[in-house]
Amino acid sequence: MQAVLFDMDGTLVDSEKLWDISLAALYEQLGGRLTPQVRTSMVGGSAQDTIQTVYTDLGLKLDPVAMAESIRWLHDYTADLFDEGLPWCDGAPELLDALAAEGTPMALVTNTQRELTDRALNSIGRQYFSATVCADEVPRGKPAPDAYLRAAALLDLPPDLCLAIEDSVTGTAAAEGAGCPVLVVPNDVVVPIGPRRRHVNSLASIEVADLRRMHAELTQFGERTA
Repeated sequence: MQAVLFDMDGTLVDSEKLWDISLAALYEQLGGRLTPQVRTSMVGGSAQDTIQTVYTDLGLKLDPVAMAESIRWLHDYTADLFDEGLPWCDGAPELLDALAAEGTPMALVTNTQRELTDRALNSIGRQYFSATVCADEVPRGKPAPDAYLRAAALLDLPPDLCLAIEDSVTGTAAAEGAGCPVLVVPNDVVVPIGPRRRHVNSLASIEVADLRRMHAELTQFGERTA
């Protein structure tokens, strides 16, 4: 393991709860109500996929101009929530500090757009990351592998030498598609097991040595679950 690639929402910070608030507000603004089932389907999705889900669910015309305006409205609303401070996921700040102390390169790989990611980094700390890649900086967001491939390239490493840490089905598929072994820390949704995935309940008590061991197991012996 020569680098760690972190997802953001639901992995480092528990911002999915803030997205719950802003998406519910968007539904109200559009004259509908967000159901738990639809919200679950959005976890880890790109802005475009999320808005398409919203408009389809509400039976609205898939008008690109209106959808772009809804994305802007949603991101402005969410940015205000982000600026109030982001709650850490258990163990995340300690793991970032431990990796930084060892000099292990890290990248942030997120389906959140750059403008909003930069607001989040004000809370998380951009100093941890040698590279950050957002959905609007690659041809396709997660679950496509583009963002993870770009992150590995920016670190000048092959993807299989990078351990990805994800919480969602969408993000795990993206990392796996890029060739990264994946540590899955499910947050709001169940993520199936797979041959290049290791599952843990949280990052609490996870040390850098544990990450190196998991990476070695996944790259050498295939599927492991905890």
